[in-house]
Amino acid sequence: MAKASTGASIARLGLVVSASAIALGAAAPAFAQATGDKDGSSVTTDEIIVTAQFYAQNLQDTPIAITAMTGDTLEQRSAASLSDATSSAPSVLLRPQSAAFGDSVSASIRGLGQSDFDPAMEPGVGIYIDDVYYPRLTGANLDLMDVDRVEVLRGPQGTLTGKNAEGGAIKFFSKMPTGENGGYLSATYGSRNRINLRGSADFKLTDDLSGRISGAYASQEGYVNVYDYGCAHPSSGVPSTGGGSKCLKYKEGDVGYQALRGMLRYNPDEKLDVLISGDYTHSSHHNSAQVLLYANNSNPNVATANGLPYDSRFICGPWCNYDTTGQNAASFVAGLIPALDGFPMAATSGSELSVLTSWGVSGKIGYDLSDAVKLTSITSYREFENSFSADGDLSPANVGFGNNNVTDWAFSQELRLGARLGDMINATLGGFYSDEKAVYYTLQDIRYVAAGPLPIFPLQFIGDDPIRTKSRAVYGNVEVTPADNLTINMGLRYTHDSKDYTFYRLSLDGVTPNPFLGALNGVAAAPFRGNRLDYRVALDYRFSPEVMAYASIATGYKAGGNGPRPFNAAQALAFGPEKVTNYEVGVKTDLFDRKLRLNLDVFYLDFKDAQLTLLSCPQYGGPGPCALPQNAGNAHSKGIEAEVFLSPVTGMQIDGSLSYQDWKWTCINPQVVRGAAGACSSDAAVLALIESRPPGMMKWKWSVGAQYQADLGSAGWLTPRIDVAYQGSMIGNVLTPAAGSPSALYGQLDGFTLANARLTWSNSAKDLDVALEVTNLFDKYYYTAKFDLTGAGAGSISGAPGRPREWAVSIKKKF
Repeated sequence: MAKASTGASIARLGLVVSASAIALGAAAPAFAQATGDKDGSSVTTDEIIVTAQFYAQNLQDTPIAITAMTGDTLEQRSAASLSDATSSAPSVLLRPQSAAFGDSVSASIRGLGQSDFDPAMEPGVGIYIDDVYYPRLTGANLDLMDVDRVEVLRGPQGTLTGKNAEGGAIKFFSKMPTGENGGYLSATYGSRNRINLRGSADFKLTDDLSGRISGAYASQEGYVNVYDYGCAHPSSGVPSTGGGSKCLKYKEGDVGYQALRGMLRYNPDEKLDVLISGDYTHSSHHNSAQVLLYANNSNPNVATANGLPYDSRFICGPWCNYDTTGQNAASFVAGLIPALDGFPMAATSGSELSVLTSWGVSGKIGYDLSDAVKLTSITSYREFENSFSADGDLSPANVGFGNNNVTDWAFSQELRLGARLGDMINATLGGFYSDEKAVYYTLQDIRYVAAGPLPIFPLQFIGDDPIRTKSRAVYGNVEVTPADNLTINMGLRYTHDSKDYTFYRLSLDGVTPNPFLGALNGVAAAPFRGNRLDYRVALDYRFSPEVMAYASIATGYKAGGNGPRPFNAAQALAFGPEKVTNYEVGVKTDLFDRKLRLNLDVFYLDFKDAQLTLLSCPQYGGPGPCALPQNAGNAHSKGIEAEVFLSPVTGMQIDGSLSYQDWKWTCINPQVVRGAAGACSSDAAVLALIESRPPGMMKWKWSVGAQYQADLGSAGWLTPRIDVAYQGSMIGNVLTPAAGSPSALYGQLDGFTLANARLTWSNSAKDLDVALEVTNLFDKYYYTAKFDLTGAGAGSISGAPGRPREWAVSIKKKF
């Protein structure tokens, strides 16, 4: 009762504050004070133009909860990647994933999203690069190379952006060619031999044709040491595989990538605008930083080559591990099935490097059919390949190891017709088509399969699964202004999604069907076919030039599919789509001669058929590994979000954000949590079996930043800035851990507060910047992700520690 009361109090507080802000805004002109610069101009909040509703619009006129950040703002905050850019956005989570998931991210907004990189799973947050949909979480932590702005749309965007944007959408916009014959070069050096080089050049080829090229290079040593266990512990009897100085093999968490983007823009007149762009990224580095937090597995098949059991002796410390790239050959020690005693297990090996290669091309054509009607075509093709190996036990023990390779290509085409019909109606009609094929190759060496203390069978197999995903949609959006200051926005989108998945489960020779999973080999899963009609209705009213309030209802959904990792035939199960309806009221204000910007919103989510991945599921085929997505139940959620920007005096800026969200499961599918058949149950005993909120949801998140630009006269400008951000705690696995269990003690993600500081000197012409930055100023130790396999029988919990305190010096020259 206390939790529900707190959430209701927060929601009521939001409504009171919103109403107060409206009243304040109506009175603001009477007592607003202007503070002038030396040239007599007043200091005000920036005009930020967004395109969330398909046309250019002031952020403060858009009836959507949006966080919009310009490239200059992101640079001031020392943001280098998309995850850095979203760290100050309310209710938004975008974090790099653990080593087991390669070069992917976990993305959610208002608790709705996805963390699994597997192409069989759909993301719940739509990510867009220059209006082109990016279909996967792999490679999505984009470098902020030559970025113009980033828009974060909170709440379901099922109508406006469509595909899989149930939590919201994140839109990355590059700087466009202008023909100005300008550009910049920047260089950074910092902690652990960090080197960043960035540059961009804008050039005019003819009166009608301009281009822009930008590039980035990054290199930095890692911060988690990987030691050779046998070398570091010679008395253990574990064979040394050869460590370097002090038994150090390499360091995880390092950085190494190159990126290039080129654009050509043909703009012969006011009617036609053609943009062709291409990009290429290559990243090669060791695994994401990881440490072992818990280890306990007495199964003799997982012991080291010389028989040491898997236990806490392999916990290295907060900044090191004993990661290996393979497992030893052995003979299976049978327990439950005596006939398997002595079954041969081959040695497996992989690479210590995670390698991502990604490229794409796109074309955007805008043509004005008349003064009131514009046609836009967006065509895109993209490919990527990500190869990585993962040692789940971070030790020389033989618990679990896997090689992974994901290849993916995707084609998309969108046509959009926009019409401005007088001063009253602004309409958009469009269609979208996408076709994607991925192949997920994996070699898995899993030796912990057991029923209690008794081993069952060895699980060494190759999977080579093709996945084909297609989507077709038609949509319409109309904005009507029936009276001064009143706007009504309505939209519909019809989507048809399909997904086809085929399982291949072979022995390590790559030819023979696996003896334990052979029943799945070559089996085409039941295809997913789904139709969905999403809608959005929004009403906004401008009470004064300073205050606009809005209310909206919007829906979204995430497509279903088939569980991509069946470890037995019973786990080859389908799952359906999940759906959300969002009710929202908000207010956007620019007060005191636009020196204070305060945006507030309160939302309520009606969420159905949540897709949750179980890492323990003995009810589906018995004990052993599990990574099974299923529709677990329904929930209600409510929250409040606030953003503020204040410029009280010349040169000073203060910005902040706050979000709070409460979550309540209304019913849970009993088959998913305890194996008992039945309808979705609201029984308290069933509800208690699942965590009180989904993965990726934080109850609290806040940030505050401040900077002051000091005028040094002919010596230029000096700008100190500090940012402090808090991200709340999150759950580990889906099922509620027993009190005092390893999952309860080590598997949860605690909240953390980070501070960044930056000092920038600019010359008087503002074309030369020199900056000193320190990130994680107070050297906070925290985890960005955890991987708990105790419920699956592996007996391990690992964590991905965030980056420690780092410093860097940057020089940027504009020309």
